[in-house]
Amino acid sequence: MTVHSGRCHCGNIRLSFSSALDPAGLEIRACQCSFCTRHGSRAAADPDGRLVVSIEDRARLQIYRFGLRSADYLLCRECGVYVAAIAGDGAEARALVIVNAFDDRERFSREPIPVRYDAESREQRLARRHTSWMPVEIQGI
Repeated sequence: MTVHSGRCHCGNIRLSFSSALDPAGLEIRACQCSFCTRHGSRAAADPDGRLVVSIEDRARLQIYRFGLRSADYLLCRECGVYVAAIAGDGAEARALVIVNAFDDRERFSREPIPVRYDAESREQRLARRHTSWMPVEIQGI
């Protein structure tokens, strides 16, 4: 497994993404919802990988929910950077990560695939995330 590190701009939220996949071949998704397009999101997940999100100051973490309210979108209140989305709780929690926040983001060079999830029900969305997103551990909350 290779570990890719990243953070928000001010360093309050740190990321550690472990994956055996080559970052140049990893599927990158460009969700077409208004939130993701406004953030220039390039998202990735490896169901066999793992994401660790470390929060230094909980007061500077913004958790945002919208639409079907089926995931928590993590942003830094200090610098405004969107770093990850998390669905579920505890051992069942799954995440995707925003590759723009990685220190080695240029290695994630695959052209993003535009995706739309508007037609999914809440249940379909949660099921897709459970199988295609990765396990996540959150530290500092």
